[in-house]
Amino acid sequence: MSTPRREPRRIPVPGDDSRVLEIRDEWLRHALSTEPAERGTAEAVISELYALAGQSAPEFAWVGSPAAAVALIPPAQALSLGGDLPVEALIATLVTSLRERLDQYVGAWRDRYRWPDPPRGGASVRELLNNGVAPALRRTIRDSVAWVLRGELATSSGLHWYGQQDAYWVAHYDLHRRVDGVRFAPGDVAQLDLWATLARSCGWWWPRENVCVIAERPLVARTERLPSDHGEARLHNGNGPALAFPDGWTVHAWHGTRVPSWVIDAPTADRITGERNVEVRRCAIEHVGWAAFVEDAGLELLAHAEDPGNPGCELLLYNAWPEPWRAPARLLLAVNGSVERDGTRRRYGLRVPAGFDHPLDAAGWTYGLSGAHHAQLRRRT
Repeated sequence: MSTPRREPRRIPVPGDDSRVLEIRDEWLRHALSTEPAERGTAEAVISELYALAGQSAPEFAWVGSPAAAVALIPPAQALSLGGDLPVEALIATLVTSLRERLDQYVGAWRDRYRWPDPPRGGASVRELLNNGVAPALRRTIRDSVAWVLRGELATSSGLHWYGQQDAYWVAHYDLHRRVDGVRFAPGDVAQLDLWATLARSCGWWWPRENVCVIAERPLVARTERLPSDHGEARLHNGNGPALAFPDGWTVHAWHGTRVPSWVIDAPTADRITGERNVEVRRCAIEHVGWAAFVEDAGLELLAHAEDPGNPGCELLLYNAWPEPWRAPARLLLAVNGSVERDGTRRRYGLRVPAGFDHPLDAAGWTYGLSGAHHAQLRRRT
């Protein structure tokens, strides 16, 4: 005789999606805060993490930016078989184990309980957490801010933590605790609260033997919101640095892409045509606008034609600027057939072989088609 399948118990909703968005915005504010660091709070919490790792409290060295920290960080301690782990490895083990346990709690809670069915066409609060808000926080805080900062550093700085930008993973568990009703073990709650306090208190930090280097939070943090229900944003400032720190270190970004300062402050045709990085060149051209760039660079329009796969848009074929490291080419200017994440339709240029004299032939070549076949396209994406 088979055992009847037990359905998960239903629980009343302890909050709604407005509560989720309220907590999400709270953590986004901490992740992008430009207030001075709460130094006493940060030092006290880091001392507790050292203690949990079996180490005595370190001395603290505060710096004006992550870039300044690189010069102060002691060399990483070499790992040896059977030897003691350095303090940064011990703290890494602590936080990895914590997150594994918290994930187990979230999974067990999900299997044991389920939310009441959402309205037709809607999403449950749990789906909003796991498939919407949590990934959006990760993309905004980790991918679009922390990793952009990390890419700007001249050298690797070894194991470190992001302080305010660790908010993306802290928020994930905080949302499950405060909205989803997940009950974590008291000891794990206490340790999660330490990381949450650090995310509210300081910038990046580097724990090392007997010393911990901590960076101040930025003075400036400029982002743009994307048209998403989950509040996703990315670094962007068309009038100056997207991030600026108390010691003068800056990071520039154009719609989420890290760029040299000249792209924002002084984009000229000479700089653009001399730039080898395609993404940097794209951002600079978008900043000045294709019409201004074409005029400033003195590009000659050879031919134009209606884009058959993109009603209302034209294909423009120009003589491209010379690049000593590449074969002669022409520039095909087109409009993207699909909408970008920010809701716009991007104009873009493609280098095509110099032998093309007609835009349809050049456009077809990019798809592996002849111009005649390309002219029969109904819709291009």
